[in-house]
Amino acid sequence: MDKKTEKEIQALIEEATAGDKKALETLVVSVQDIVFNLSLRMLGTFADAEDATQDILLKMITHLSSFRGDSLFTTWVFRIAVNHLKNYKKHMFARYPLSFEYYRDDIENGKTVDVPDLTQNVEKDVLAEELKMSCTNVMLQCLDTESRCIFILGTMFKIDSRMAGDILEITPEAYRQRLSRIRKKMADFLGQYCGEYGGGRCQCKDRVNYAIHSHRINPSQMDYVAAREISMQTIVDVKNAMEEIDDLSQDFSFCKPYQAPERTRHLIREFLDSIQLSIIQKS
Repeated sequence: MDKKTEKEIQALIEEATAGDKKALETLVVSVQDIVFNLSLRMLGTFADAEDATQDILLKMITHLSSFRGDSLFTTWVFRIAVNHLKNYKKHMFARYPLSFEYYRDDIENGKTVDVPDLTQNVEKDVLAEELKMSCTNVMLQCLDTESRCIFILGTMFKIDSRMAGDILEITPEAYRQRLSRIRKKMADFLGQYCGEYGGGRCQCKDRVNYAIHSHRINPSQMDYVAAREISMQTIVDVKNAMEEIDDLSQDFSFCKPYQAPERTRHLIREFLDSIQLSIIQKS
């Protein structure tokens, strides 16, 4: 969110709960990209992330009057989002769970050479970029829900251990230890099998047609290539402090932040235009 002091945020909350729709919009807009990026990494697809983002922002709005300032506003929003996403069962990978063993077998045994050209005249480099972003994001689904959440908070959002422990209701020490182990597990897998982020033989450009054939990417709907990237500093600014977690050199640069899609932003604006502010005041 933009750099407002907690005092300014508290003033906006008081104005919103008193019926100021502009103050409410300011609060929602300030966190919508954060919520979307967390949802995207936790759930694996743009469609599921958009649905979850709307659910989370609605929860935030309807519980706004319960915010007492006992923690940072962003910590409170993260806690709502994390609790929602950890229990979210409507996304694709809740129905079709993944594992690192599955990924490894697909890399080693996928029949990539037997697939015809399916690129539909879209440049192969563009499709390879879409596959790279999609594949590495979906790979996060190989982690259990709690581990995935720890990895995303620590690697993408770079949240310090005190804030993360507060969000996840574990000690800062436990968070640091688990984050270090999870990051190493992910880095080891990428290093062994992925040719884009490690020394593996799997190269996105060689698997484009295979990915289209198996419905992993769609040349007519490329979410990652079409999405508008935002500055990583925008994401980093949500935390109150920053500390070194470990000395692992892998930078996990596939965790790029994106602006919430325009269709999601439009639905949020429509909701804010139609909302009865009494539901905030009475919640």
